[in-house]
Amino acid sequence: MEFLSLRLPIFFLLSVLIAKAPFGDAWGKEGHIMACKIAEPYLTEKTLKAVVDLLPETAGGELSTICPWADQVRFRYRWSSPLHYINTPGVCNYKYSRDCHNSHGQEGMCVAGAINNYTNQLYGYGNPSNQYNLTESLMFLAHFVGDIHQPLHVGFEDDEGGNTIIVHWYRRKTNLHHVWDSSIIETAMRDYYDKDLDTMVEGIKLNITDGWAEDIDNWQNCDNKRATCANDYAEESIKLACDYAYKDAEQDSTLEDDYFFTRLPIVKKRIAQAGLRLASILNRIFDSENNQQIQSY
Repeated sequence: MEFLSLRLPIFFLLSVLIAKAPFGDAWGKEGHIMACKIAEPYLTEKTLKAVVDLLPETAGGELSTICPWADQVRFRYRWSSPLHYINTPGVCNYKYSRDCHNSHGQEGMCVAGAINNYTNQLYGYGNPSNQYNLTESLMFLAHFVGDIHQPLHVGFEDDEGGNTIIVHWYRRKTNLHHVWDSSIIETAMRDYYDKDLDTMVEGIKLNITDGWAEDIDNWQNCDNKRATCANDYAEESIKLACDYAYKDAEQDSTLEDDYFFTRLPIVKKRIAQAGLRLASILNRIFDSENNQQIQSY
């Protein structure tokens, strides 16, 4: 199986195939769908036309339906497992050269590298000489933009992004990574949104147009001006992981109302940022006169 982001020598490919996969799926299915539903209204007409053209028929013309796909194929495309996350050596900062690699040290094999690589592939849309499967490139990109915004997908190597930190979410035994993937979202949907995903999406959209309106321009731009700004998003996530996810979450601790109420706003904002930034990346790819190739540092 060829890695669609990087053309690997066979010995690297085999090493990736046996690489240890992380536990958990960033945001879970619901979080990925919500991020993409938020992105859809911000796509320009030209971008939307290209996206619909690339979507598989099963998507029904809706981007959000394919956003969980990369998790669904992780055991079939085992080489993709390292692309869902970043590990830091127990520090609250991120450096591409130090942290963006798989367990065998191959540079670029992390979620930031994947976002840049699949963005580069999609710049080939409309080019008859393009050799990539751009449908899969789009589905991977949409998913990985969600992944990089889940704080514990840029977590500590020693605890596998919180996977080995066993906690109780109220009365249910789980791990810290799963709390951020799914438990906070599920509890919010149950308590505030009548267990309805679309209702929670509308609630997040209200925050975008109201409480976060002055921040949107900053979310969609970054100082280094690279087309995806993936490194910036990773740096945000590791800081949030340290300040919110890991904080007060010791081994065997019980996380209840205090943790939920203070972390839910972070989760909702990260989903909103993922959606808006995904739309911005896709608009740059499909509706820009000045497409620039992505650099990775």
